[in-house]
Amino acid sequence: MSAPLIVAIDGPAAAGKGTLARRLAAALGLPYLDTGLLYRAVARRVLDAGADPAEPIAAEAEAQALQPADLERADLRSPDVDRAAAAVASIPGVRAALLAFQRQFGRAQGAVLDGRDIGTVIFPDADAKLFVTASVAARAERRFRELCARGADVTLQEVTDDLQARDAADAAREAAPLRQADDAVRLDTTDLDPDGAFARAMAIIESGRG
Repeated sequence: MSAPLIVAIDGPAAAGKGTLARRLAAALGLPYLDTGLLYRAVARRVLDAGADPAEPIAAEAEAQALQPADLERADLRSPDVDRAAAAVASIPGVRAALLAFQRQFGRAQGAVLDGRDIGTVIFPDADAKLFVTASVAARAERRFRELCARGADVTLQEVTDDLQARDAADAAREAAPLRQADDAVRLDTTDLDPDGAFARAMAIIESGRG
């Protein structure tokens, strides 16, 4: 029997990774894991505990105590959690605590996973690797609309500033910095709608399986 299919999707925030990954998983009949949600859930736990997300001991403790129910919370996507998630994700102990979970999830039945280091660290031997990105302006507009739909009181400039700060933190951290894997295919969604991004991604995956 062939090994289960692993599709790794990496890229910066609000590039369309999640929407694309969920659709690919459904089309390919694979489980889907938003690995960024793990870090958001850890960040939420740290904030709820009144601790500093950049403090390793507190962040590692919450990562080790993470429960499946934490991923179901409705308050994981907000500017404060965005910033806190970037902080906890830079802590090696937090990433180590979540590494086994991600690998076990993918190896069980195959999976489509999206995040920041799927193709470089979690599954460097993934069957297909996509680096999904878009311009800062396009990503900020998407995130702004998403937050407004949830009733958040934010400005487009605030969202843009948060995204740029998140990009810088993701790229500069010592633990698994955000970068495109050497063998990943770059998919720029700046001028693509969800259907166009999906069609292009499926073509990339199918070409690699042929």
